[in-house]
Amino acid sequence: MSKVDLHIHSTASDGRLSPAEIVRKSVESGLTIMAIADHDTVGGIAPALVAAEAFPWLKVIPCVEIGTDVPDSEVHILGYFIDYTDHGLRVTLEKMRNSRLERAQGMIAKLGNLGIYIEWERVQEIAGSGSVGRPHIAQAMLEKGYIASVKEAFTKYIDRSGPAYVERKKLLPVEVVRLILRANGLPVLAHPSFINDLETIVTELKAAGLVGIEAYYDGYTAEEINGLVSLAGRYNLIATGGSDYHGLDASTETMIGGVDVPVESAEQLIALAEQRALKGAS
Repeated sequence: MSKVDLHIHSTASDGRLSPAEIVRKSVESGLTIMAIADHDTVGGIAPALVAAEAFPWLKVIPCVEIGTDVPDSEVHILGYFIDYTDHGLRVTLEKMRNSRLERAQGMIAKLGNLGIYIEWERVQEIAGSGSVGRPHIAQAMLEKGYIASVKEAFTKYIDRSGPAYVERKKLLPVEVVRLILRANGLPVLAHPSFINDLETIVTELKAAGLVGIEAYYDGYTAEEINGLVSLAGRYNLIATGGSDYHGLDASTETMIGGVDVPVESAEQLIALAEQRALKGAS
């Protein structure tokens, strides 16, 4: 198991475990560095930091994952070491969470047209106080026996090419990179192998301030990892990684620490954050 996992979701967005439970599970998994990276919310960061006070050997990096809009594709940006109290960041994230509500309701309507009937109230109950996401819809479908696994919900119905997919309002990738930078964060491109015309996106985002690319990720082959590490090297980017753990489907999901992320990746990210903090203080 790896000692580093820089991509974990909690109940603050679409994960199954609370931030405190994520911290405890990270300790049990032998992590020394981890990041709470919830979708469009920083609500899980403060409770995770409080829980981590009981484990001084564990470093919790504040992070957020923000979805962006590009033609025929989806690009997610991770923002590490963000100032999660930043007013501008919080206002923008709230608008994005509201767009998730509208999308979820649209997906439920489309599923109904396909003969799959789930209740909006149940999806809200599953999401709890977190940001509503597609995994919550998938969980509601699973409960009613329409699918055999959460993964099946995506592949058959609610993935980008699925018949029940609904687009939501998002910012452009460059806008999100700048948003993260304004909140004193470090922008990193998430799960890049799913991105069309990747090198063009990397070139554009590097110019805007991108500092890293997620090369070590759930399900990536050695060839894919090597290619992404090489790409990171060409653009002077930090090669980061993580499990993208949600805690939704133990039979198919990579567990916390289940992706072999080099400790050096996290150390480079930490060093850059410290360097920028010193520069900002001078």
